[in-house]
Parts: sequence; structure tokens; C-alpha cells
Amino acid sequence: MKTHEVKKIFQAPRQARGFTLIEVLVSVIIFSIGLIGIAKLQVVSKQSNYDAVARITATSLAQDMLSRMRANPNELLSYVTVNGINTVGRGSINTEPTPNCGSSASGDLCESEELAEHDVWEFEQALDGAAEQDADGNSLGGLSQPTACISGPTDGLAGVYTVAIAWYGKTALSNPTANSCGEGTGLYGTNNEFRRLLVIETFIDDA
Repeated sequence: MKTHEVKKIFQAPRQARGFTLIEVLVSVIIFSIGLIGIAKLQVVSKQSNYDAVARITATSLAQDMLSRMRANPNELLSYVTVNGINTVGRGSINTEPTPNCGSSASGDLCESEELAEHDVWEFEQALDGAAEQDADGNSLGGLSQPTACISGPTDGLAGVYTVAIAWYGKTALSNPTANSCGEGTGLYGTNNEFRRLLVIETFIDDA
């Protein structure tokens, strides 16, 4: 075998070469953009999940309140105006009413008006998430900056009763117009763009 032929056998193909620095940088940039997109997707997903959980919580609380009202039809007006107001939330009812109508000892002894007052207090506690607290006594459950409004006929007789619940959302959206509950409090942004709203209406008989 000739010498020049041996050289050809061990000569590396011209196509075989490594990555250039520019190619590596471009790859890193593309990969980084992909990671940023995934991170943003996760943030949006968490925000949507938070709003969904909050709406489910608000729905459950509103339906529970209306069920309590149906069970105590003689005191519908007491649910609409508790202590002269028709909004609750954020610790607006500081102390538990007496007697404790939720206990087995006094539950059967409560008058219908006392039961209504205690029902609204429990409703407010659930809104604030008072049942779940950390070591410092801060509420962990419930809704963020909740405002609940209970409305119905001013005479407390049979008719359509409404429970509206507003809370603070994670993203700015247009202010809902179905009900004004929570507007004017300054809690939900300059134009109430962070106000989330749930409204449930139902007919309740007074007998």
C-alpha cells in the first residue's frame, strides 16, 4: 500500500465538526424561551385554579345560607338585616351571638330570631375561613376579602331572596354588573377590576 493512500484512510471526513459558540448560544436562547413559556403557563394555571376553587367555595356558602333561610322562614327579615345592615364578611360580626344555637345543648332552645342571628354569624365565619387558622391566628380558609350581601322583600314575607358574594380575584377583569355587592368598599381595585362575584337567587316561602 502506498504512503499517500494510508494518509487518506486516517483522514477525518470534512463534514465532521463540533458546534460553534453561536449555535450553542442560539440553542440556549430557544430553550430559555421555552422555559419562560412553561413558567407563564403554570402561573396562569394556578390563577385559574384559584379562581375556580374560590367560586366553588362561594357557591357552597351561598347555597348553605339559602338552605338555612328556608329552614327558618318566619325570620327571613332577620337574615336580610342583621344588626341593621345586610352585608357581612371580614370580621363584621365580632362576637358569637348568644345563645349558641349550634350546640346540641341550646340548639332546641333558641328562638327563631336567635337562630337567624347565629346562622348569619356562622356564614360570616365561613366566608372569612375562621375554622382554619395558622399558629398566629390568621385565617387560612374562606375567601380573600369577602363581602356577602343578603337581600329580599323588605317585609320579610315570601318572595325572591338573593345571596351575593364578592371576593378579591387574582387577575384584573371587567367589573361584573349582576349585583353591586362589594362595590364602594375600595377592596377590589380602583375600578373593581379584581372583584369576583357570585349571585344566587331563589324563591322562599314564609310559611
